[in-house]
Amino acid sequence: MFSHDKIWEAIDCLAARHDLSASGLARKAGLDPTSFNKSKRSSADGRQRWPSTESIHKILAATGSTAADFIAMQQSPVGLSSLGEAASAPQAASIPLIGFAQAGAGGFFDDGGFPVGQGWDVVEFPVSLAQGAGVYALEVQGESMLPLYRDGDVLIVEPGAQIRRYDRVVVRTRQGEAMVKVLVRQTSKAIELMSLNPEHPGRTIDMSDIDWIARIIWASQ
Repeated sequence: MFSHDKIWEAIDCLAARHDLSASGLARKAGLDPTSFNKSKRSSADGRQRWPSTESIHKILAATGSTAADFIAMQQSPVGLSSLGEAASAPQAASIPLIGFAQAGAGGFFDDGGFPVGQGWDVVEFPVSLAQGAGVYALEVQGESMLPLYRDGDVLIVEPGAQIRRYDRVVVRTRQGEAMVKVLVRQTSKAIELMSLNPEHPGRTIDMSDIDWIARIIWASQ
């Protein structure tokens, strides 16, 4: 069940994961910078104030997060208030940074969608946000993923992560085509994908034509 404290903790946690204050998160989402201040969380007479669904939608969009991510933050057994300094300075690890054009080229990934070889550029990523091994980063190139992802944005990809409906995913076909889409439906025979850019049509691809599919777990924008 959602609670007032847990929802506000999740907002604070989302801000911390992007190295932002609560005010910085609000500003990034185009909201009044005071929207998430501590003083706004209860009224003068002690009544609880709740963030609007519109404001939550805006901060998720601004950080490239999903509703599932936000719910998971509320369900975490360790709330932000008990994380202490770890919340503001999460442990980071260097992960490979790969240009998106290379995702469609041969020889850069194994059959599971994990990068192979050495000599990649690297970026720092909080290890607490990665549930499994093999996390890497893809750098967006071009404008095909607008308006959600811009040229130069970095997508954090975890090939081994469980994929659910409406997750954002990277898909590579056996013909060498790589794409970022939203998973609408998956069966044993095919996957149905929705484009991030409304100017690009959705796709339905036979599973036999899929080389690998990996979930986007975060975006640095």
